[in-house]
Amino acid sequence: MSLHRSRVVRWLLWLAGSVSLALGLIGVVLPGLPTTPFILLAAACYAKASPRLHGWLLNHRFLGPMVRDWETHRSLTRRSKTVAQVSMVLMVGLSAWGLRDRPVVLVIVLIAALIGVLVVARIPTRKPSV
Repeated sequence: MSLHRSRVVRWLLWLAGSVSLALGLIGVVLPGLPTTPFILLAAACYAKASPRLHGWLLNHRFLGPMVRDWETHRSLTRRSKTVAQVSMVLMVGLSAWGLRDRPVVLVIVLIAALIGVLVVARIPTRKPSV
């Protein structure tokens, strides 16, 4: 029973990691959808479910530095947090302008943006390394 449960848990973590990775990659081009939290969630899921995929993320040309930095420090620099929050607000602002005639969708996008900004604000801040 324990072996079966372990396989199910690993499969569910792999699935959650894969969905998170997909959402993170979509977030690169879709305004308002954050990239970093989804990539970090994927890395955490893969660390438990698939050492091979976790290693792939760690060594990825573009995603690897973000994952390695998080796993080393478990925090963001003030500059990283500011860039993340400002870019979210700017992109959501552009989206909001385009959605001004669809108030329900506009409210959903604005609430999602607020959640994103608050999530980034709650991440511990560290001093930049020199």
